[in-house]
Amino acid sequence: MAEDQMKARLLEAALVHVPFDGWSDRTLAAACGDTGIPQSLARSLFPRGGVDLALAYHARGDAEMQSRLAETELSAMRYRDRIARAIQLRLDLADRELVRRGTTLFSLPQHAADGARAILATADAIWTALGDTSTDVNWYTKRATLSAVYGATVLYWLGDDSTGHQATWDFLGRRIEQVMQIEKLKANFRENSFGKAFMAGPGKIFASIRAPQHRDDLPGRHQG
Repeated sequence: MAEDQMKARLLEAALVHVPFDGWSDRTLAAACGDTGIPQSLARSLFPRGGVDLALAYHARGDAEMQSRLAETELSAMRYRDRIARAIQLRLDLADRELVRRGTTLFSLPQHAADGARAILATADAIWTALGDTSTDVNWYTKRATLSAVYGATVLYWLGDDSTGHQATWDFLGRRIEQVMQIEKLKANFRENSFGKAFMAGPGKIFASIRAPQHRDDLPGRHQG
């Protein structure tokens, strides 16, 4: 059996145990028992046990979202609506209890950086799926901004008991509207005389910032 197939089998088997044991070594051991895959082999596939299982589940959700978006007609939608649709789709594909357990795990100081990178990866997956072609500092600002929107929306969604999660989608709409206002301010700044002078002087350093050569090589590089 190929490595990717074994990882997929272990992850699928682990999902039924996460609500009871969290994203933990105990869950990985239970998945080994269910699949017959030796724990020594499972450890080579998921060296950090539950943490790597949780990250694999998150990455699987990102991949499923991108696949669904590729099949969705978005051209007639406003850009803000495309972003909202992508986030809504991403959450619709997720199991709330599994995400809740993951949020608990990644709130721990030793795993906070992993959680932040996972959210940034989701933001990158959304922008990539929507056809973003930015290669300068905007590559970073777009993903940082969307990460904040997505992270806040996930937390709201976890506590939302409204019908069809409508309260979450309303919350998401307000967050995106705030971001669009910021983007308008940035555009106005670049067009006014002070903004032009700044970008031609001290702000010129931003022109040297480039998106990473490989999208999975976060946070990228700075070309001097």
